[in-house]
Amino acid sequence: MESYLFSAPYDLITPDGALTSLQPISPTETLATVEINDISSAFIGFKIDSSLVTFNFKSTLAQLGLNAIVKTLDLDAVTHRAKITLQIEALGPLAKAMLPLLQPGAYIGKLFAADDRRRVRDPEYLYRMFGRSDRNGSPLLSLGGLQGSNDLILEKKDGRTVAFLALQEGAVVYDDTILPFLPTLAKALHHPHLQTRSLLQLHQLWKSGAPRLVSPGEILLVRTLPLHIRTVFGRVVSELLPPGIQHTTASILQPDTQASGDIYELFGSSTRELCDIPLEFYTLEPHREHVFFADRDQLQSCLEDPKALFNAFNTAPAPLHQLASVFVVKGEQLLNLTPSDWIAREPRMTDFPGVIDPSRQAVAVEHYIHQQPAFPFLKAIEDGLITSEGILLSRYFPSPLLKQMLLNDQIHRNLKGIYFKYPSRTFGDFFSHEDRSLLLDLAKFGIPAFWVDETNQKILQYLPKPGKDSGMFVPPEAHETFLKATLFGIYGSNLIEGTFEQELTNLLQGIQALSQEMHHPLLNPDTPLALVTGGGPGSMSLGNRVAKNLGILSCANIMDFRGKKGTVVNEQKQNPYVDAKMTYRLDKLVERQAEFNLDFPIFLMGGIGTDFEYALEEVRRKVGSAFPTPVLLFGSPQYWKMKISSRFRCNLETGTNLGSEWVSNCFYCIQNASQGLQIYKQYFSGTLKIGPNGPIYEDGFAV
Repeated sequence: MESYLFSAPYDLITPDGALTSLQPISPTETLATVEINDISSAFIGFKIDSSLVTFNFKSTLAQLGLNAIVKTLDLDAVTHRAKITLQIEALGPLAKAMLPLLQPGAYIGKLFAADDRRRVRDPEYLYRMFGRSDRNGSPLLSLGGLQGSNDLILEKKDGRTVAFLALQEGAVVYDDTILPFLPTLAKALHHPHLQTRSLLQLHQLWKSGAPRLVSPGEILLVRTLPLHIRTVFGRVVSELLPPGIQHTTASILQPDTQASGDIYELFGSSTRELCDIPLEFYTLEPHREHVFFADRDQLQSCLEDPKALFNAFNTAPAPLHQLASVFVVKGEQLLNLTPSDWIAREPRMTDFPGVIDPSRQAVAVEHYIHQQPAFPFLKAIEDGLITSEGILLSRYFPSPLLKQMLLNDQIHRNLKGIYFKYPSRTFGDFFSHEDRSLLLDLAKFGIPAFWVDETNQKILQYLPKPGKDSGMFVPPEAHETFLKATLFGIYGSNLIEGTFEQELTNLLQGIQALSQEMHHPLLNPDTPLALVTGGGPGSMSLGNRVAKNLGILSCANIMDFRGKKGTVVNEQKQNPYVDAKMTYRLDKLVERQAEFNLDFPIFLMGGIGTDFEYALEEVRRKVGSAFPTPVLLFGSPQYWKMKISSRFRCNLETGTNLGSEWVSNCFYCIQNASQGLQIYKQYFSGTLKIGPNGPIYEDGFAV
């Protein structure tokens, strides 16, 4: 894929070929041999019947009255070469003067592969290009202007789309200076990068009103409005021309045609005046079609099918630890990926010197970026080689060092989604702080990130919670729920579930019923509910299970609790009841707790971790980062007094919580669901005495 991605020519054409020998037959005919070297391995002509491969004569020569007919064609896919025998014939006096000036080494044309699979069959494919432009503002397809033209008629004929280009009234002729110019033109043909057609135009005149009649032994040059094509190859359909009229073999219009392609060369004999030129079209490689993501119906359908995405990732090359990426622009491509379509890399990690040595740091970072498998695709978008919008499949979530490229103006316009299977090659399912920062930036720039999650066999999209600098990966059916939901949460032990399942069920059921009665911003009939836990076993599993059973969105902030050697950490395993989630590495424990962002925390029995979470909820309310909403403490008053009261009283007696003693009125010890519902009902109806003007409870909480 990498060599194909960076091939210079389009895959339906070869580079220009040069004359190697000429054998005059008569004053108007010459037998010539043309050789083409360095043909890309991607050239479609190597893979289809050779009868579909044609020679496209240089239009500069055709406009002088020369025409080339293929006698033999030899294509060699091994040496990437082609050898063509041509019969070049001269029509008219200018062509007769030009023919003997042709010498070996002159570049006179290229091969075109008329692959029937790439023929445009539906006019809608072209119609949707009108009025659209590329990144430079050039029309994708138009005749005479950005919006197209009434002079362009698209019809479906014999299973293909044909455009009929109306001809202008008149013909192109040459001034008297053309003959002395021919030797210079013959020399210019030895330099393939010179724009010989623009030089020829200096000697052309427009003869308005001249009849568009083809006479024997002469060339007729007619003109249409300026044609812009960026998304397809065009080819003159000779069989749709009137009887007796032929077009020269300079019949291909390339996708880089801009405000040219307006002169056509005709010969033969007919008494009928020509009125239009018929063109058929062939699509480019999918990544070069300038196709918009919104127009890819099949691709969008595939992306809604988890099976299609899991199958696509299964085609990524082994071994699993290698980084691998592929850029996908159409549904057929996604459904038929092979290992060779992916770019796989094994980046070599080195120690970055840091800001103390910025020059070496910059070089090291750049080197590491270039090793990433996504880099060639992103660079190709940046350079304009990939012009279609699409999605990036990446085995592992892209390195945050790619942020600058991902957010590049052109790349973020073309990149319509990042799909990955694993968050981290080193840490598995767990994201770093830099990863989460990149996720937030991608969301801000409108680049969706999707986790193709093996745990629940779903496609989860990262969604930032409105008003918060954090988010979760959420299944598609729950997007709106997550964004709008009021968040309740469970804190408690990862070792024991306790005996709270029935009471927690009753409490959440009561909250659901209460939401239909209340008109509070956080609880009303139009605001859904979600429940957040740490996603592990024990109390967390209990909370997620109850939520899932009640149809409440079940969420989790999951920490990598695989401690270093010698630490006492109970292994955490994700419980099976989680719908939406975010993950964190162990060194970001405080950060993870800060991103719980609970509207209404509920505490069950717990250990050191629960104590830490309790203290954070206290601090949130004290400093104002959280509103003074009620926090429920499930269990006996004696249990919570042992945990809380001595610390609160110590602060009270020493005056170290002066001015924030009121925080105690945010915590309520309950033994059953009905007590909790009574507290919530008072809060949502505005009758609960809570906040800085509320009472102070000497135990640190209310019973």
